[in-house]
Amino acid sequence: MTKVRVYDLAKELGLENKELLALLEAEGAPAKSHSSCIEDDIAAIVREKVIASRKAKPAAAKPAVKAAEHKAAHGAKPHAPAKAAAPVVSGNPADMLKAAAALGSLLGTPVPAAAKTVLSEVVKPAAPVAAPATPFKPSSKPSAAPSKSAAKAAAAPAVPFIMPKEIHLKAPITVRDLAEALGKKPNELVGTLMMMSVFATINQVVEVEIVEKVCAKYGVTFIRERRERLARLKAKAENADGTAVEAENERVVPRSPVVAFLGHVDHGKTSLQDAIRKTHVARGELGGITQSIGASVVEWRNQAITMIDTPGHEAFTAMRARGANATDIVVLVVAADDGIMPQTIEAINHAHAANVPIVVAMNKMDLPGANPDKVLLGLQQNGVNSEAWGGEVGVVPVSAVTGLGLDDLLERLLLEGEMLELKGNPEIPAKGVVIEAQLEQGMGPTANLLVRNGTLHVGDAIVCGKCFGRVKAMIDYHGQRIKFAGPSMPVKVMGLSGVPDAGDRLEVYADEKEARQIGEQRQMDARQVANVSRAATDIDSLFKQMSETTKTELKVILKTDVRGSMEAIQECMRKVHSEKITLNVIHASVGEVTENDIMLASTSKAMIMGFHVRVMPGVNAAARREKVDVRLYGIIYELLDDVEAILIGRLAPELRENRIGRAEIAQVFNLTKGGKICGSRVTEGSVKVGGNATVTRGRDLIYKGRIQSLRRFQDDVREVKSGVECGIRLDNFEDFEVGDVIEVFTIEKIAATL
Repeated sequence: MTKVRVYDLAKELGLENKELLALLEAEGAPAKSHSSCIEDDIAAIVREKVIASRKAKPAAAKPAVKAAEHKAAHGAKPHAPAKAAAPVVSGNPADMLKAAAALGSLLGTPVPAAAKTVLSEVVKPAAPVAAPATPFKPSSKPSAAPSKSAAKAAAAPAVPFIMPKEIHLKAPITVRDLAEALGKKPNELVGTLMMMSVFATINQVVEVEIVEKVCAKYGVTFIRERRERLARLKAKAENADGTAVEAENERVVPRSPVVAFLGHVDHGKTSLQDAIRKTHVARGELGGITQSIGASVVEWRNQAITMIDTPGHEAFTAMRARGANATDIVVLVVAADDGIMPQTIEAINHAHAANVPIVVAMNKMDLPGANPDKVLLGLQQNGVNSEAWGGEVGVVPVSAVTGLGLDDLLERLLLEGEMLELKGNPEIPAKGVVIEAQLEQGMGPTANLLVRNGTLHVGDAIVCGKCFGRVKAMIDYHGQRIKFAGPSMPVKVMGLSGVPDAGDRLEVYADEKEARQIGEQRQMDARQVANVSRAATDIDSLFKQMSETTKTELKVILKTDVRGSMEAIQECMRKVHSEKITLNVIHASVGEVTENDIMLASTSKAMIMGFHVRVMPGVNAAARREKVDVRLYGIIYELLDDVEAILIGRLAPELRENRIGRAEIAQVFNLTKGGKICGSRVTEGSVKVGGNATVTRGRDLIYKGRIQSLRRFQDDVREVKSGVECGIRLDNFEDFEVGDVIEVFTIEKIAATL
């Protein structure tokens, strides 16, 4: 498609560059400067709009001076007089009308009809106007031009604002924008929003539903305006589905099945794949559990099978769901000695929700405690009926240690794929899904993609969620750089503008500009949602915020190696609920811990938790200097246990009072040098020096402090037991009365709980 520069188009249309830039902005295709290029279709739209606007305007009358110059250049008419005397003008409107007519005949320009009408209305024949004593004669010098403000006031009289029947606004909509559209003052609109329990400043974004309510209150219909071009691109993105391959091209070919291994933690999912691939991935996993989604391809009998490994820990629920939604077949790995476990049931539910066929791999058949009947019973109780018990789900006994049943499992997977009649079209643009994404040193943002249909080439313009870019390089599961990736092929892609979310769809566009527009539009939509959630605040939210300010808060900055792990850890942290303390993840991102993270943690008084990441050189010194706590973890349950321990440690222990003694004051003694001392009888338990004590008079508490000393006859004692009389002196209290009750107690500190 050809392009044209802004200044060339402005020159062609006879417009200023600024005018054309403003017009492009209004049409939804903004340009940065006059030297920018715009597409030819947009230029055609601008031409049509400018021509239509010019046709709509009435032809302006030529100025009198230009008419005179034209007459002088072409010569006067033969019957025109050589000279005409200047008319004498008085203040009478009739004289003014005659003078205007004479001036018009002198210049060859008739008096406009509008001027005649105005002057005729002013002239009143019944009311004679006295002529001035000295008639006015036009001076040879030109009269002073009227001021700009006076001319503007005369040309544009004040017109009252008429409330429109409908208003068109583009999101995001601020209070100022809405006030201008409704013809109201911003402060007035702020007051209207307050009456609706919505508190927002002039420049804050208002939610679309609130805008509709405000417009309805003023009797105006609100219409949300969208840019047609971006709407078309967005619709094109939303219609990008990898399932309809026949509609795009008739050349479809069989593709290899994509298989996801799901199941409970430590039931042998990764070990089973290692046995199939003859690799040792499970040995490299910290704690022996998989903590990210991985993909690989295995060749068996000249046919390929794409395998996706998913974590089994309870924290990785979302990862398992993505694994089920991105695959054709689910291999449910169940340990024969354990049977059905919580994550096994969850994996079954994910497979059923995604409507994906299940093949059960009954692993660990080499162990003495293997019990196949227990597994089959548990499967049936959870809606999975095996073929051995009259159902349709294949159950293959296997062992990752001895290699038992691996060939049978692969053969069953190929059979299931053949029954599904999986097809792909390698000639159409690629469509797929993001399996995992991360930020790698030296490579920038990378995404592990699964191409569901079509072919992805190096150089393609792609969009993954809110991220866009051009494919700079692709790496296959062997770590080798490749030029293209066909259907059912996992590949790592470099060249994106950021780290996409795991589960985002892969879409290919004609050029990078189109991809950028889609990505930026999605980013703008996401920011709008975030701004709306922060902008409008109702009364209930204000009271809730006020109550939460008194709670203790633990602020955390989370850094992970991949996006999926970050989502899983955040989801687990959101489940930590306590009325005593709040866990707030103020920042979460993919990548190593940097000095920027240290500065953010120091400013916000937060701690940094890293999962499968390292600390950049010099960052530890900055952390010690700023007194920031940085903790690194390799296993997810260790991180979660540590979070819970830190939360409990931040809470103050509960104080419990245990009463150990009670005494009644029988007499008050005034000592010459020692002040007052109360003679008491211990009626319950014992009274100790240094013990905590309260004094009650009737039902009123009048003192709370400590016992300073005890005296028995002439001796000082440390403790007095029940039934014994003694003298008690309290710390900084002498206002005793007979009948007061002294209770003695100890304070026990109890560890806080969430």
